[in-house]
Amino acid sequence: MLALAGCVDQANGGGAGSRDQIAAVGSSTVYPFTTMIAEQLVGNDPDAKAPVIESTGTGAGMKLFCAGVGAAHPDIEDASRRMKASEYAQCARNGVRDILEIQVGIDGIAFAEAKNGPKMTLTPVDLYKALAANPGGKRNTARVWRDVNPALPAVPIQVYGPPATSGTRDALAELILTKGCEESDPTAPGLAKSDPEAHKALCTRVREDGVYVDAGENDNLIVQKLQSNPNAIGVFGYSYLEENKDSVNGVAISGVAPTYASIADNAYPGSRPLYIYVKKAHLTAIPGLRNLLKLYAANWGATGPLVKRGLIAAPAAVQARSAAIVKNETVMDPAVLS
Repeated sequence: MLALAGCVDQANGGGAGSRDQIAAVGSSTVYPFTTMIAEQLVGNDPDAKAPVIESTGTGAGMKLFCAGVGAAHPDIEDASRRMKASEYAQCARNGVRDILEIQVGIDGIAFAEAKNGPKMTLTPVDLYKALAANPGGKRNTARVWRDVNPALPAVPIQVYGPPATSGTRDALAELILTKGCEESDPTAPGLAKSDPEAHKALCTRVREDGVYVDAGENDNLIVQKLQSNPNAIGVFGYSYLEENKDSVNGVAISGVAPTYASIADNAYPGSRPLYIYVKKAHLTAIPGLRNLLKLYAANWGATGPLVKRGLIAAPAAVQARSAAIVKNETVMDPAVLS
């Protein structure tokens, strides 16, 4: 593909050419929201080319987004976690330096089971002991939920979840497994400072013996698997739980069910922000890109259509900050990343 018209390709010294449709990659959780905004964009302008939106997972999407500036590279990265400092460094090495970071809302890591499932109520410790490769530093041999907690039923541990490239998987590791690890192992909090890699191996490495099943980036497939295997647990973004509430139930974590209210006020342990990242250099070059961002800002409020689709509206202050970034095209300060 040719380089963008009016866009200096900092990685390759520039070039002329054009691309007349928006390209977005990234999170399967953010995908339906960006798709909805893209549909609005085309609905408002029949002459507009339909954006190309790919559900690649956050991590894989970051690699594509950070590969360069120009028509061969995406304009938008949908992300179900914040960009990492290492990812920004990769972006910068490829000439992608001026990036807008826009929080579009909040989501929750939802655990779900079939309507005829065992009615589980779990804790981060239960999930850590069930899913970690080496809980407490020992190889995981738990096969039924009662093995990790005598109060749980003696049904097989079978969890369908996202792959390692997914932001949902990252959030599972950071928000749930790490919490369970540090609550059950007194050495874990200190290890996070003294040996981060050892802490990561202890707390967030997921077992690979068939108990945790990588279901890919297709969250609808997880819902289907739960219906065919009622004893299983599924892991995906809250929006998919809301979208499929007639066929699956949310699993409470530490006594808190995944609901709009519990995620919005951070009572639910798996709450997380959702973002889109946009290359400032592409705003002028790609037709409709500015308008798409404006449509996002007009639709992410508590009474807007994105919430009806399953998004959880961010607090008013966050919405105002994100709207200002869209209006002023303010680039991200990479110093805030970790």
